[in-house]
Amino acid sequence: MIARCLAALLVTLALGTPGHAASKTVILATTTSTEDSGLLDVLVPAFERKTGYTVKTIAVGTGQALALAARGEADVTLAHAPGLEKPYVATGRLRHRRLVMYNDFLIVGPAEDPARIAGTTQAVAAMRAIADRRARFVSRGDNSGTHALEKSLWALAGVEPRGGWYVEAGQGMGATLGIANDRNAYTITDRATYLAFARRVRLAIHVQGDRPLLNVYSVLEVNPANGPRVNAAGGKALADFLVSPEAQAAIRVFGVDRFGQPLFVPVAGAREEDLR
Repeated sequence: MIARCLAALLVTLALGTPGHAASKTVILATTTSTEDSGLLDVLVPAFERKTGYTVKTIAVGTGQALALAARGEADVTLAHAPGLEKPYVATGRLRHRRLVMYNDFLIVGPAEDPARIAGTTQAVAAMRAIADRRARFVSRGDNSGTHALEKSLWALAGVEPRGGWYVEAGQGMGATLGIANDRNAYTITDRATYLAFARRVRLAIHVQGDRPLLNVYSVLEVNPANGPRVNAAGGKALADFLVSPEAQAAIRVFGVDRFGQPLFVPVAGAREEDLR
């Protein structure tokens, strides 16, 4: 009798464990750009209506989002830093990386353009000019995908940014744009967040269209071995939804009504090398 009671108790505890496969809550670790742009306000409700899941979103820099997922503190992640994502896939902590969409990064700054970079076609040359002239620059400084791109451009330019002209915000994209605007400084931003904040800031687009500024977003599922709370089924359901025809159609038109242009280009099923 005691053995049967203990067995029943263990079953009850197991079924009640947070993160059990039957959980209807999905934790999405993603970037601030997907939240600041408003895209999640469209995709998340559509997913919830379709599946009955409830999504809890953690919007941080890509580096933090990936780290949360690797620790088993999220069920799925939507990120935009291939160089940070792929090592997690290689170790098996994240898996089934699939392209979702892309847009591009911009180098923006004061209309007066003290570094004289407007019209420059090469992002690396623009960054070198900003450093040479000690023009004020605000960095995300948060190990996000945007920050990773910025650091790669400085490295290619042969610059180690330091000094009073270089400000590390440690903030998300929207907040960083605000700081750059207040300080009459340059910064790097994804196009979606820039357009979403265009009426709040006076920063002009100075450099765009260069190949290194391509901004690719991927969805990655979390390995359930990362922790006992991982809802692998829910994470897979959301990942599958993001690459589904329904979600891709919503991404294709997102922003057109408000900005006259889409903020992202859907690319589910494409290969990364085809985007270069």
